[in-house]
Amino acid sequence: MTTVSTSTDQKPAATAAPASGPMPLGRALNAGMRQALATNDRVLLMGEDIGRLGGVFRVTEGLQAEFGERRVLDTPLAESGIVGTAIGLAMAGFRPVCEIQFDGFVFPAFDQITSQLAKMTNRLEGAVPMPVVIRIPYGGHIGAIEHHQESPEAYFTHTPGLRVVSPATAGDAYWMIQEAIASNDPVIFLEPKSAYWQKGEVDTTAPALPLHASRVVRRGTDVTLVGHGAMVGTLLQAAALAESEGTSCEVVDLRSLSPVDYGPILDSVRRTGRMVYAQEAPGFTSLGSEIAATVTERAFFSLEAPVLRVSAFDTPFPPAKLEGTYLPDADRILEAVDRALAY
Repeated sequence: MTTVSTSTDQKPAATAAPASGPMPLGRALNAGMRQALATNDRVLLMGEDIGRLGGVFRVTEGLQAEFGERRVLDTPLAESGIVGTAIGLAMAGFRPVCEIQFDGFVFPAFDQITSQLAKMTNRLEGAVPMPVVIRIPYGGHIGAIEHHQESPEAYFTHTPGLRVVSPATAGDAYWMIQEAIASNDPVIFLEPKSAYWQKGEVDTTAPALPLHASRVVRRGTDVTLVGHGAMVGTLLQAAALAESEGTSCEVVDLRSLSPVDYGPILDSVRRTGRMVYAQEAPGFTSLGSEIAATVTERAFFSLEAPVLRVSAFDTPFPPAKLEGTYLPDADRILEAVDRALAY
């Protein structure tokens, strides 16, 4: 009989946090996971080709060489097995971080996530935490095909028992991945893959905000623009163009998709009287639908116009040459701004 040890055989390395400064979002995620691995020897990384290769986007590059094959595990091509194993590891006291190569590949693990991972702690009356992080690169703008550019966040925000977050900046990526790993609840960590190479300032001394806080990233007075992930950059681009035409747009980065921090959104809408939500996901029964409905309920008497949504179309993701038409861009957002101001 073979006995399998639960020891990692790897002591955490004594390592200082990286120096503050600009770095790409993907590199910030790498640095954040490195800190988590070094701080807690119960943290494990699991995924397809994440070890020697460093993942398809090289987000885990160098981590297996530093922490060993017992801490950074290359798995078979079986998402259901990855998540199922992570659940067992969590029950044994580990903190597994699973990488799903692309957004569309998460669905083979959907049963494990929604039927088991999200419900296990409640099923066991709170006695067993489920500190599992599932990293999912999501969204478009990389010129790929279906299953490689989708935005499946609504499936997970609709599932009680899961926390769902998405960083838009390198600074948030560095801290949010560490906070997600430290959580005793399962976290779906959505990484905007088109933003992996965008540089941003990272303060490694302290997080700017808690994990589930939304944030105003640009002040304005006429219209509130809200979004998450890579769409935040598009909203900022639209706001800059609107300013050149005399319209002042405030931009709110949602950051946490479940739970949602409505405070900054409602404060903004009560000042501007108008709101546009933009997302790469299709619009029907989407996260944007829920936020639009909630803002309408809670800020009804402050609204000067209906809350508008700008989304991808309700069709499967098209061939790469059509993604610029399928996904919302600054022009489609500005068209919604014009409609909101016309009321």
